Amino acid sequence: MASLQDEYDEAMYAFSTDDTDRAIVALTEILAKDPNHFDAQLSLGMAYCRKGDYARAIAEGLKAEQLNPKDQLVHTNLSLFYMKAGDKTKAEHHGLQARIASWRTAGQPTETELPLAKAEGPSPAPPVKFPEMPWKKKPQS
Repeated sequence: MASLQDEYDEAMYAFSTDDTDRAIVALTEILAKDPNHFDAQLSLGMAYCRKGDYARAIAEGLKAEQLNPKDQLVHTNLSLFYMKAGDKTKAEHHGLQARIASWRTAGQPTETELPLAKAEGPSPAPPVKFPEMPWKKKPQS
């Protein structure tokens, strides 16, 4: 039996090879097993957008927003979906929310990112200063 991650990987492969219908079916099956699978929810909205079903893309995007309301990609996607659907006001709202989300997380590792390792031991030696390069012209004073 394949894990949900394996199923998600297969769905994303279908999406990336332009088999959008198969991706939608696979993502829907994942969400039936785990309604809180954020990546599957986010991807399902994008799959409907690719098909041109903007109303359904918006509905799925709003479900992703319920799972993670401060996620930058959720609002970026919703902005795109609303723009494609012709609702500029809501598109601009979600575009602003995406920008705010990016400010919140600027410089902070996300849940999936690992923090940078701290250096151990002595500090590295200062950089070596290279001698003057004879082929370069010297400024005239």
